[in-house]
Amino acid sequence: MSSVIRVTKEFGFEMAHVLWNYDGPCRNVHGHSYRLFVTLTGKPSENHDDPKNGMVIDFTDLKKIIKKQIINEFDHSVVVGKKHDKEKIEMFRKLFGNTVVVGYQPTCENLVADFASRIKPFLPSGVRLHSLRLYETASSYAEWFAEDNK
Repeated sequence: MSSVIRVTKEFGFEMAHVLWNYDGPCRNVHGHSYRLFVTLTGKPSENHDDPKNGMVIDFTDLKKIIKKQIINEFDHSVVVGKKHDKEKIEMFRKLFGNTVVVGYQPTCENLVADFASRIKPFLPSGVRLHSLRLYETASSYAEWFAEDNK
C-alpha cells in the first residue's frame, strides 16, 4: 500500500522584466535572481522491476522538464508584455537580445501561473503538479496551488 507523497525540487535562473504602465520603479527594465520551487504529488512506483521503484518521479526527469519548458526560454532573458508598442519591443530585442514577449503583465504572480500551464502537460501519468513557488527576491514570492485552480 503506497502513500501519496509530495516531492519538491528547486531551480534558479536570472531574468529581467519591465512592467508596462506601472506606477513604481519596476516600470524600468530590472532583473532578479529567481528561485522556483516545483512540488509534485503522486504515489511512488511499487514495481520492483522498474528502475524508478520507490520514486514519484526521478528528480533528473523533473529537471529535464523544467529546463526545457522554463529555464531554456526565460533564463537570462528580458520579459515584456505585448502591451508595449512594437518599436519598444524591437528596442528591447536590439539592446538585450533574448527578449520574451508574453501576453500578460510579467509580474511574479502572472509568471508563476504561466509556468504552471507550461509544466503540467509534460508530467508523467499519475504525477500531478501540486504547487509552484516563485521567489522574485529573497523575501518576496508568489505561489500557485492546483487546488486553487481547478
